[in-house]
Amino acid sequence: MTDFRFAIRVYWEDTDAGGIVFYANYLKFFERARTEWLRAAGVEQQRLRDQTGAMFVVAEAHTRYLSSARLDDLLHITVRIEEQGAASMVIAQQAWRGETLLAEGRIRIGCVLAATLKPCRIPNPVLQAISGA
Repeated sequence: MTDFRFAIRVYWEDTDAGGIVFYANYLKFFERARTEWLRAAGVEQQRLRDQTGAMFVVAEAHTRYLSSARLDDLLHITVRIEEQGAASMVIAQQAWRGETLLAEGRIRIGCVLAATLKPCRIPNPVLQAISGA
């Protein structure tokens, strides 16, 4: 399976007083890329919630920073399933500027019922959709 890639441009709002991407914004970049990965697989999160009552939440996030991105940089964020369980999965993500790895993360997302926030199985249509993504 190849990694999903999503392009993100660095804007003023993404930078800190030193002109580099604020560290927490990499988590936002990772979130956007995961959302677009699901969308590319045919899974729209609002429709998932409306039709099944299920939604994804972040349960854990580990990030390692290697180099800095700056204003106007074009980044590519990758998404790859590292582990998959019945109710959660671990997503490996990386932020690249050209051939330079800037940050990498390991994000565990869990599937919960929106009404109760109790864990539930990832719906089969979602599993089928992402198995080919």
